[in-house]
Amino acid sequence: MPNLKQVIDVLETLYPLRYAEQWDEPGLIVGDLGADVHRIVFAADPTSTIVDRAIAAEADLLITHHPLFFRSVHEVGGLGFRGDIVRRLYSHGCGLWVGHTNADSAWRGVGQAAADYLGLEHQRPLVPIADPQSEHPVGLGRIGTLPEPMRLKDFAQRVFNEVSAHGMVTKLGVQVCGDLDAQIQSIAVLPGSGDSLFNEVRQAGVDVYVTSDLRHHPTTDAIEQARYEARMRAQGIMLGQGSAQTHPYLINTPHAAIESMWFNYAVRDIPQAIEQATGEQVTVQWFHDTTDPWTLSITSQQS
Repeated sequence: MPNLKQVIDVLETLYPLRYAEQWDEPGLIVGDLGADVHRIVFAADPTSTIVDRAIAAEADLLITHHPLFFRSVHEVGGLGFRGDIVRRLYSHGCGLWVGHTNADSAWRGVGQAAADYLGLEHQRPLVPIADPQSEHPVGLGRIGTLPEPMRLKDFAQRVFNEVSAHGMVTKLGVQVCGDLDAQIQSIAVLPGSGDSLFNEVRQAGVDVYVTSDLRHHPTTDAIEQARYEARMRAQGIMLGQGSAQTHPYLINTPHAAIESMWFNYAVRDIPQAIEQATGEQVTVQWFHDTTDPWTLSITSQQS
């Protein structure tokens, strides 16, 4: 069977670390490079519950999308849960590899998987990365079009259905901002927190932006700016790019759920690439556990 170093080389060919955002540190977090890898498990987050499941499954490697460490730390002892996770993984011979913003931007990565399952055609990255080593367009998010126009309300239902069926079931649901009966066709998708890219989305001139973790103030500011620019364009004053409508409409999805759509590709692509590179086979399992923290969403008065 392959060793961990061989597996990591494959992972970082599929999801190159050079694609990661400057603030991000994905890749190998825990593991013995010489250890054999027979069983790989996948999950959205390296929570304590997920680590327990990986150990119980006798996994040699846990692959997650979200990092164990978002910020620099100075100890991994017994004073916090992260140190305890590191201890348990090492003591049970299970490595941890994180594919975060590098996987977001990769071919058949997080952004493309969501766009594919939402039915987008003629795709291109929302924020392209110039990579002469890649045979395919890469970068954060995806822009594409639906085969036919449809109502915003109907597309929002599609988003909910696809995320629930191909990501994870969550209590959070989706939220929609816009004219529910409006006909829409051009879509931008950025799985994960996306309110930092409102300017790029508005400049793309799309009808709808699908993302997660939309906060009140950035979202309100983006909506008001779009309405203002539309009003100015109607008067012949060009302040921004895009159509003279109050686009983009917004669809806010559960964060981990939409990102988990990537695992539909990863559970096929990774073992196939390992076998091609090493001639050895590994077994894989995807833990569909809901790692969004919410357990109840109340949208109307309960009797």
